Amino acid sequence: MSNIDLLHFRAAGVSLVLDCGGPTLPVVVHWGADLGELDLPELRRGAGIAPPGTGLDVNPPVAVIPQYSSGWFGLPGLTGHRDGRDFSAAFVRTSAALTGENAVRVEAADETAGLTLTIDLELTPSGLVRAKARVTNAGASAYTVDGLRIALPVPTEATELFDMTGRWAGERAPQRHAFTHGAHVRDSRRGRTGADATLLLYAGERGFGFNSGEVWGIHTAWSGNHTTYAERGQTGFGVIGGGELLLPGEGRLEAGESYKTPWIFGSYGIGLDQASARFHEYLRARPNHPHSDRPVVLNTWEAVYFDHDLERLKAIADAAAEVGAERFVLDDGWFNGRRDDTAGLGDWYVDADVWPDGLHPLIAHVTKLGLQFGLWFEPEMVNPDSELARNHPDWILATGNRMPPAARHQQVLNLGIPEAYDYLLERLNSLLAEYPDIAYLKWDHNRDLVDAGNQLTGRPGVHVQTQQIYRLLDELRERHPGLEIESCSSGGARVDLGILEHTDRVWGSDNNDALERQRIQRYTQLLLPPELIGCHVGPPTSHSSGRTQALAFRAITAMFGHFGIEWDISAASAEERAELAGWVKLHKELRPLLHTGRVVRADRGQDEFWLHGVVAQDGSRAVFAAVQLAQSITSDLGRVRIPGLVPDRRYRVTRMDTPGKQLRAADWMREAVELNGTALAAVGVQIPAQWPENAILLDIRSLD
Repeated sequence: MSNIDLLHFRAAGVSLVLDCGGPTLPVVVHWGADLGELDLPELRRGAGIAPPGTGLDVNPPVAVIPQYSSGWFGLPGLTGHRDGRDFSAAFVRTSAALTGENAVRVEAADETAGLTLTIDLELTPSGLVRAKARVTNAGASAYTVDGLRIALPVPTEATELFDMTGRWAGERAPQRHAFTHGAHVRDSRRGRTGADATLLLYAGERGFGFNSGEVWGIHTAWSGNHTTYAERGQTGFGVIGGGELLLPGEGRLEAGESYKTPWIFGSYGIGLDQASARFHEYLRARPNHPHSDRPVVLNTWEAVYFDHDLERLKAIADAAAEVGAERFVLDDGWFNGRRDDTAGLGDWYVDADVWPDGLHPLIAHVTKLGLQFGLWFEPEMVNPDSELARNHPDWILATGNRMPPAARHQQVLNLGIPEAYDYLLERLNSLLAEYPDIAYLKWDHNRDLVDAGNQLTGRPGVHVQTQQIYRLLDELRERHPGLEIESCSSGGARVDLGILEHTDRVWGSDNNDALERQRIQRYTQLLLPPELIGCHVGPPTSHSSGRTQALAFRAITAMFGHFGIEWDISAASAEERAELAGWVKLHKELRPLLHTGRVVRADRGQDEFWLHGVVAQDGSRAVFAAVQLAQSITSDLGRVRIPGLVPDRRYRVTRMDTPGKQLRAADWMREAVELNGTALAAVGVQIPAQWPENAILLDIRSLD
């Protein structure tokens, strides 16, 4: 056993103090603000356990995998059994070793239960805590893992919880709760992340905002069933944690087999913006993070739906090139039998009735215009009305000799069956080989997994399905270097750091209504930076809400993400296309800032007006959107504070000259105002009330 005892990891203003001295599992002594240099034994002694008034004679600290055997009456980290025995593990540390500058691996065992445990825990350079665990069956008989979860402590000052919910076309609705005694549990059994799943669960000081109050957050980086929870016991000790949500029997381990958790991420900050920035910095530092300029996308879905006509699509491509788009994506409807959403899924062959010469004429036209070509797939799904389903009904993810309830007229293809997996890999690989100019896949996933079992074995199949989709994505990318893949799942129903290890962006929502998108993007960006979230300019009248909105509002909303267009612009007027071209040009000018800077959201007491923006990492420039969501109660908004700038730097604030109709202007908008970052954060500038569903851009440049 190594001599590692107390560890103090420090990064980006965060301290993580771990007690690895044993004899049991590691304990987090402190996770939060940077403590600087300190006497670690004294910190442990001062933060130690007080004598209990009632209950156990000793209340030991709660480990990162809490143990029922130690007297923790909350949710144990490991739940499982060996045919009813060995239901309560009592792990003893066997070794601990540093695996990096701010990383440790702890090994432990329970010889009586016949289990070994490995915990990897680290503090990333951006200040995120990252942890995972692996349990191995060292016994002679089978052991069933019902759950393996990681928990991080939060102090008694964290009295309020923040999470999210939603639905199709209405993802990322925030909600708050008091953090009282008991458990607040967010389980997702949808077989994918879920439109109603919480991307993050935060515990914080009462009334915390984007820029105020200490917060501690958790994210489960897994694209299948998962759990995220917060719990506080009668001792006052609180935790937030998460892990995979295993269906009965999915964690059954034969002798020598192991189960490992997904990565669990924790983020601390003063306000949600600081905690969010840690995720953004972590993602941008990954080797697989897209580093080239994110191409402006033209997607055909809301332009033509299933009505695929070569000449019409060529006209849309011509219009896309005219306005400055850089990528053309042909959506659903190109493969055998796919005239609507009731048939064809699984038959991944170009439909010769619609495309007698294949996709070659369209791809040649698109690439000749200088645009990249992308193609829509939904590989994990199958329509019962398809040759694939008729030939291989046993390949459908189902159980109990029954078909699950249909959703969008489709079922799920069981990727745990090797032949089904091989079929998909061969079909997608062959199409990419036949059409080597396909640079991008829009990878959809339009239904939840219900009654999801393997018909051949009778066992549940969500865990294996999730592993196999990761594997399939990786194999395609390995065979086709440079291929980019978007994770789309009924819009934003598969958004998590698990899928983003294998894809290059997510589709934020099927809802292109700019008003709805303001909220969806605001809260999706708590986890993901703008360049990873697809945001499109839809048609003048939204297909998802029926609202009619000005192009300026739609374009400014899409500006703060991976910008795209989803609109039949070949039928738009010359004036509309000219204005859209101006917005595309502006986005390209701002793209280097928008896709590298810090996301900043102003805290305001009312929700009819939002101010949000991006500030360059060095503080030299910022762009903010002043967004009027609804009619103001007052005739004017008053002064609007602008946070996130360097306090002692002097800035010039102007209203950006943008395409489209200009709205009311304050005096300073006609002649720029110059103030330092402190004054802009404490006093701000006057913003005139606008009509609802309008926005303006503020250009802020350092004079130093």
